[in-house]
Amino acid sequence: MKAFFLTLLAGLPLFALGQITLTVSDFSDGGDAVWMSTTLDPTIDFSSTGPNYNWDFSSLTYQDQELREYSNMSSASGLVNIVFGAFASPEYQATNYTASTAIPLDQISGVLPVNLSDVNQYSRNASDGITSVGFSLSVEGNEVPFKSDVIETRYALPLDYNDTYTSSGYSNLDMNPFYDAIWRQNRTRTSVVDGWGSITTPYGTFDALRIDHFIEETDSIYISGFGQGFWVELPIPDSHLYEWWTNNEKEPILRITTTDILGLETVTGIEYKDNYQGPGAGLKELDLSLKVYPNPASDQLNIEGLQSEMNYKIVGLDGRVHVTGSVSPMNNSIDLNHLDAGAYNCVVYENGGFISKSFIKK
Repeated sequence: MKAFFLTLLAGLPLFALGQITLTVSDFSDGGDAVWMSTTLDPTIDFSSTGPNYNWDFSSLTYQDQELREYSNMSSASGLVNIVFGAFASPEYQATNYTASTAIPLDQISGVLPVNLSDVNQYSRNASDGITSVGFSLSVEGNEVPFKSDVIETRYALPLDYNDTYTSSGYSNLDMNPFYDAIWRQNRTRTSVVDGWGSITTPYGTFDALRIDHFIEETDSIYISGFGQGFWVELPIPDSHLYEWWTNNEKEPILRITTTDILGLETVTGIEYKDNYQGPGAGLKELDLSLKVYPNPASDQLNIEGLQSEMNYKIVGLDGRVHVTGSVSPMNNSIDLNHLDAGAYNCVVYENGGFISKSFIKK
């Protein structure tokens, strides 16, 4: 009898033992923060996939890093919480928000004579999916939150190999009364889990599902002036997001973005989860003599030796970025009042170079 069962097991398809399922716990939510490294390799293989596949991206080399932070709704403004908080209808009650590039600010700013900045995307994490419920952005310094009229499902959960889903999103931002303009975005996402296996990057080796998201998007701007209004369509090419996800890591192990350029699928972005690479990640150390004082500092940190305006970030020993801004020879002080006591690095950088100085906040 024992030999019979061993023979039976030997005939079963062993590939099923290596497949994983993605659930809501595998995705970032409020309070999570993940280091993502970025690089660009036009020759990277984004097309090879299938069952029981081994993807080897171990030769990736970072060029820059960012800490992707997902905030709880408790830290959002009162206006945002009216739109996406506990008093909103259930489908619009966001569980987190994060900085986003989903709105093409560079193209909109090229059409409108108005200052737009600080885009945040609001998401709802639930057991059946991750949805985009809306956005906020700053129009001439005024925060404007707005719901997506049609809620896009970025991930239909749970996800397994060979799953497919399609979702649409429609957002309409009326910038009045700050500016007489309207921005509209129509998106269609077609996603297929087209591979499973293991993936290796500089971060490690993981069991993974590969998801191919095909994004079709149309953006347009309505401008009113001189007694009449007109629509301007923004050219947004079709794109693919190829993602490799594993369990419990909160962000994809690897994401490759491609864009249709003159009929050719062209790599336009690569990011992968990584360990913190240090305060000057992706930059070369500058041959510049700077001094930070006082050290220890209490409410203010001063930088001596600046020759021009430079950007800075205050980074904790855990890699979390606490403060960003710019300093210059005439304005060389950084406000530390909201920082907790502890050890930090002040990283000053420009044009691909940096210099880092450690200090203590008492």
